[in-house]
Amino acid sequence: MNNIGEPQALLAEMDDSAVCEYLLRNPDFFIRNAALAEQMRVPHPVRGTVSLVEWHMARARNHINQLEENMSLLMEQASANEGLFYRLLKLQGRLASAPSLQEMLNRLHRWAREMGLAGASVRLFADSWRIGAPSDFTHLALSRQAFEPLRIQRLGHENHYLGPLNGPELLVVLPEAKAIGSVAMSLMGGDEALGVVLFTSRDPQHYQPGQGTQLLHELSLMLPELLERWVERV
Repeated sequence: MNNIGEPQALLAEMDDSAVCEYLLRNPDFFIRNAALAEQMRVPHPVRGTVSLVEWHMARARNHINQLEENMSLLMEQASANEGLFYRLLKLQGRLASAPSLQEMLNRLHRWAREMGLAGASVRLFADSWRIGAPSDFTHLALSRQAFEPLRIQRLGHENHYLGPLNGPELLVVLPEAKAIGSVAMSLMGGDEALGVVLFTSRDPQHYQPGQGTQLLHELSLMLPELLERWVERV
């Protein structure tokens, strides 16, 4: 004689994974039980309940909408990357054709001004470049030791920093600058750390943490090679 507790025990063992496993093993379940599928109701946060068919169609629509949004984002990113590529290519041509180091730095500064910024500056670590007297490049020298506290405080383990600098920090990297609200600062040469390139804005909110750094990254890798046309590496 069957134990009357067996159905209850069997139901207790039918958890979500067991149901899912059964449906995966029987893909024609809802074909064989079409009427049941139409009668099943699924909780809905607004309408209370909806039919299983409606629920599935809503999920499909949401999935399609998500795919469309992802495609739009990909297209926007591709367009932005294309624009970035041509901007960098144009800038590289202008810098590479400069007849002198000072003119190259002037062109970089003018490029920044064309983008509505206060300007752009390059500082070179004195222990990585031969820029001591009697060279004409001593004004570009930056003491790595003096920069180290700023690097620890602002950059940490990153190669880029976007945001404000306080007065003492500005004196280290931009001693002649005035009315600087925020900066975009990158270590040139990546992990090799040959110096810094800085873009400055008078607007304290122009550069903020979390903004994209792809343009800074490409420039920080491009500039050292251009600088080597006039300045010898140690």
